[in-house]
Parts: sequence; C-alpha cells; structure tokens
Amino acid sequence: MKLNVRRTVLCGFAFFSICTFWQMYNNVIPLILTNTFHMNETFSGAIMAADNVLALFLLPLFGAISDRCASPMGRRRPFILFGTLGAVLLMQFLPFLDNSYFAASASWKLGAFVGVLLVLLVIMGTYRSPAVAMMPDITPKPLRSKANAIINLMGALGGILYLVITTFLYSAKRTGNLDHVSYVPLFLIVGAIMLVSLLIVMVSIREPEISREMREYEKAHPEENLTVVDASGQERLPAPVKRSMVFLLFSIALWFIGYNAMETWFTTYANRVWGMSLGAASLCLTIATLGAICSYIPVGLIASKIGRKKTILAGVLAITAAFAACFAWTLTGKGFSPVLYGLFALVGIAWAFINVNSLPMIVEMCRGSDVGKFTGYYYTFSMAAQTVTPIFAGFLMKNVSYNVLFIYAAAFTAASFVTMQFVKHGDSQDTVKKGLEAFEEM
Repeated sequence: MKLNVRRTVLCGFAFFSICTFWQMYNNVIPLILTNTFHMNETFSGAIMAADNVLALFLLPLFGAISDRCASPMGRRRPFILFGTLGAVLLMQFLPFLDNSYFAASASWKLGAFVGVLLVLLVIMGTYRSPAVAMMPDITPKPLRSKANAIINLMGALGGILYLVITTFLYSAKRTGNLDHVSYVPLFLIVGAIMLVSLLIVMVSIREPEISREMREYEKAHPEENLTVVDASGQERLPAPVKRSMVFLLFSIALWFIGYNAMETWFTTYANRVWGMSLGAASLCLTIATLGAICSYIPVGLIASKIGRKKTILAGVLAITAAFAACFAWTLTGKGFSPVLYGLFALVGIAWAFINVNSLPMIVEMCRGSDVGKFTGYYYTFSMAAQTVTPIFAGFLMKNVSYNVLFIYAAAFTAASFVTMQFVKHGDSQDTVKKGLEAFEEM
C-alpha cells in the first residue's frame, strides 16, 4: 500500500488556495481598516476576530452537510466550487470600496465594506472543512499522516507565494511616496490563483470514482473501522473510542492555546523584554515557519513508522522544552542572542510533529461518511483556542508581567502531554517492509 503522491498534491491545491487567501486577508485587511477607514485597534481587532468566531459554527456545520451531499460531483467538490467562485467574486469589491472611500469618504462605504467582508467570511467558512476533508476521503487510513504532511506543505507554499507577490508588487520603492496604496492588483492576482487552483481540483480529482475505491478498501479492511452498530441500526462510536476522541480534542485545544499565544504576542514581547526590533523578532517566527515546512514530509514518514501518538508526544515535549528554554533565557536578563534562532527552529519542527498528525488521528476514529463532521470538530476546538488565548494571555501580560508569556505557553503544551496519555485510538502505522519488499518504496 503506497500513497498516491500526485493525487494528494492535486487535492492539496484546495488548501493551497485557502491559505493564499487567508495570508492576504490577515496582512491587508487590518491595513485597510486602520489606514483608510481610520478604525481604532479595538474595532479593527473585533472585525479581524470575526473569522474565528464564525468558524466555530460554520466549519462543523458545513463539514457535516458535505458528509450528506449526494451530488454527481461528489461530496466535497460542490462546496469547493461554489465557495471559491463566490469568494473570488465578492473579494474584488473590497479594494474598490477601499479606493472609493479614500477618494471621497462616506459612512455607507464603510458599512458596505464591513458588510461585504462579513459575507465573504461566511462564504469562506462554507468550504474550508469540505476542502480539508477531501484528503481523508481519498486516502487510506494508514497513509493519512503522509498525506496530511503534503497538504500542510501545499498550504505553506500558498502563503509563501502570496508573500513573494507582495514583496515585488508592494515594495518600498513602489509605495514609499504614495498617499494611498491600491490593492486592486493584489486581489485580482490572488483571485486568479484561487481560480486556477479550483480548476486543477475540479479537473484532476474524480471524487466519485475515488470514493468508490475507498469504500471497497474499507470493506476489505473492516478492522480499521472503529464504529459499531447499535440496536436501532445506527453506526456510532464505542465509549472507549469516544473517550479518546474527547481527550484528543482537548489536547488540540491546549497546544493551540500555548502556540497561538506565543505567535500572537511574540513580536511585542521580544521588543519589550529582549529589546529586539520588529524585523529581528519577525525573523524568529519566519525561522519557526521554515523549520515546520522543512519537517512536514519527514514527519509524515516518521509517523508511519513509530505511530502518530508517539510522534505527537515527541513534538509536545520538544515544543514545551523550547518554550521553557525561552522563559529561562528571559530570567538571565541577557536580551537577544542568536541562540534564540535555534530555539525557534526547534519550535517549528516540533509544531510540525504535532500538526501533521492531529487531524489524521481525528478522522481515523470516524467512519468514512462522517469525515467532514469530524474535520469540523477539529477546527472548532483549534479555532476556539485561537479565539480566547490572545485575550487571556494579553490580560496576564498586562496585569502580571510580560515574562509570563513563555511559561504560559509551556504550561498549556505540557498539559496537552497529559491529556494525550488518555488517547488510546486513532493511531496507525505502516508495516515496516523487509528484504526485497523494502526496495519497492525506492
């Protein structure tokens, strides 16, 4: 049994498209809200948090709806098709409203901008879970960590492509003397990237045919189906599997609470405590991202040999140690050192160990017809964590001490190590090949 890498990469263009959009959204929309519409940080922050709040409801809802979809195109592709088309069309209004308000301000233009933005967020929420759920749909259970590594890599490449485009399109030389920057070209280019990605997915992924192959595979491997049939004839998770699911979801929330608090507040912390410039602090986060990107594929291979749970636990221990080391460095009072770059490379690698394997463990526990719903559960817990932790960590930093950031992050990741001990299901690993069979992979 070998992973169909080509098909996984083509499937990953859906996530590639989504990540390109969100990279632009998180970078450009705050600039428009503060520079053009002159919103204060509180109101602009509330609008920027709206996507996380909407995700708590939309992602599990549309994940479950897509599970029940019986379209000739398959379960996921209709949502990807109409969601992408709707998002690309609607997002083009934003830069025009931005330019129009700068030329002649009017309250209705601000209202129209916020209204279009909220509808756009709803549309994006309708197809994220179906897009991510397509990977488990077309991948046998033991190979999903490898496949998820490729999907994560595709998402990272989408974000990098956006950054490359903006580096050339909006360099200081081009925008330094402008009173107002027009984002029309950027939105058009990102929209084109999303449409090309959509075309690749729609043409190359024959979802109904692949789904039939997966159903035949599951029938031939009934031992991998953890559901049971109750007295009413309905399939459900047995109590031990459900317990593992609950503890895994809490583990996901805990490590996202720790990691996202660091990610959100690090540049502020590094400036106040270590005396680092914004560029130097951002370089630490960039190194962490590069560490994760370089680790995605190897981590998938490692998990296929030692198991997902052991891989996650190794990552949790490593990231907790890295956060604790950063806290210890703060106590020395030495300020910035290149040693910190090494610690953040470890953070990125450890995060890859965790992130690549958590979603496959979730969908391993469900039957094939519920993959979208369980993908939604994953995003509900991760998004809920990312909604509350910036507020809570910021409160502690303001009212206790800035030094609390890394001990806060380490405490929550360490807590996830404890909850993961109660996860007894969702693991899977390939049989290690011996002798001549080992050469098949080569």
